Amino acid sequence: MSEAVSPSITLERHGAKGRYVAVVDGIEDPAELTFSIVNDHLIIADHTGVPDTMRGLGVGKALLERLVADAREKQVKIVPLCPYVNAQRQKHPEWADVFQG
Repeated sequence: MSEAVSPSITLERHGAKGRYVAVVDGIEDPAELTFSIVNDHLIIADHTGVPDTMRGLGVGKALLERLVADAREKQVKIVPLCPYVNAQRQKHPEWADVFQG
């Protein structure tokens, strides 16, 4: 198994949609975690995409950790529609404060 890396993560927002984009040095394709904004207090995490070249590097988890941190800071709840986000939510009870449902 590969070692975890520290990707560079940026946030992009376009109207009611947004995504976190993770880039790792030496890997061309970025990873992403997309979300939809319901209102000022609720977002839906709808998709996490990690290219095969980043599998096993902890990039998906890094994206989710950034989402959780930002949700706490902005006092926003997350609906975990994405299967990956929902599975990780269940493994991390310390994140329960930011998830709805």
